[in-house]
Amino acid sequence: MKYAVLVADGMADYPLKELDNRTPLEVARTPNMDFLAKHGRIGRVSTIPKDMSPASDVANISILGYDPKVYYTGRGPLEAANLGVKLKEGEVAFRCNLITAGDDALVDYSAGHIGSKEAAILIKAIDKALGSSEVRFYPGVSYRHLMVVSGSAAEGMSEVSAVAPHDIMGKKISRNFPKGSGADFLIKLMNDSRRVLSEHEINSVRIDLKENPANMIWLWGQGKKPAMPSFKERFGISGSIISAVDLIKGLGRILGLSVINVEGATGYYDTNYEGKARAACSSLQKSDLVFLHVEAPDEAGHNADLREKMLAIERFDKSIVGALLEMFEKQKDMRILVLPDHATPISLRTHTNDPVCFVIFGKDIIGEGALGFSEKSAENSALIFENGHELLPFFLKGV
Repeated sequence: MKYAVLVADGMADYPLKELDNRTPLEVARTPNMDFLAKHGRIGRVSTIPKDMSPASDVANISILGYDPKVYYTGRGPLEAANLGVKLKEGEVAFRCNLITAGDDALVDYSAGHIGSKEAAILIKAIDKALGSSEVRFYPGVSYRHLMVVSGSAAEGMSEVSAVAPHDIMGKKISRNFPKGSGADFLIKLMNDSRRVLSEHEINSVRIDLKENPANMIWLWGQGKKPAMPSFKERFGISGSIISAVDLIKGLGRILGLSVINVEGATGYYDTNYEGKARAACSSLQKSDLVFLHVEAPDEAGHNADLREKMLAIERFDKSIVGALLEMFEKQKDMRILVLPDHATPISLRTHTNDPVCFVIFGKDIIGEGALGFSEKSAENSALIFENGHELLPFFLKGV
């Protein structure tokens, strides 16, 4: 049996007045997901435990069949794993965003979705100016980077309270700085980064081109190295993971999944949907399961860009769900699971912990005739998973 888990990050949403009180998923053209819903089983799953933050790392740990209340230690360590940064005992890894800051307002959580080459130069400049034997900066993809703190500087750091920059767009920076033990150390780094970055020629060019400058770093999502059993140990099958973002790929590496890099996979609206789909189908010739993640709907939600969110959903449906459905028609001995990891409502521009819709289709799955795949359709289903990590075992074994 072959298994495909297809995740459209942040695809779920709330009804919008401009869509006649329907969600983007309801209105978007999604014939392939609608087909799966009609001929498969649709339901709802809570990917975020009630007492945890509705973050992508927590949600995707759940979707992969692991209880985040047991295994989650923070976002930073997952990204470190994909960057090849091996955390030592006591070290704390932080997510380090390049952001655009106003006088005292967070203008853009992604610095205009800065390119990876430009960003790498800026992060190296930050490391040269602010790094030390206990503080190291590592470049990642686009605006997403890493800082690792060790030694005495790391004491108490894992307990710091730090907010995600995409949750405070337009809000005062000074009111949303990290809090708790070690926060002053982090705040100084963040403030000092403004001096380093504002003087860099890359940002002078970006301003001349009317692009948002990467004029500050934002530190958050900290944690220590997690201890998780491998996917093969837990489920007895081999698997691969496809994503553009370090968080998802790092999680895959920690679980012993084969990480597949796809040329042109950007983690943004222009990602290579077709390339990801081809890689998934090819991977399933060699392994039992593929986990394919697309970031674009989530980015559109954070940007409050309804048009791009609907386009991302339609491209996901056509190029990815369609390709895996076509593979099923040829192979048959296969199951497909499609779902968002969480909701990123246009109206809120951030994640929520609402249950999300899912659909399971394929071998031995008896269709229930749902009219389409959407949040509303799932509300009519009796198939509900209160604990998100229980969905994958059901997908692998349930009928």
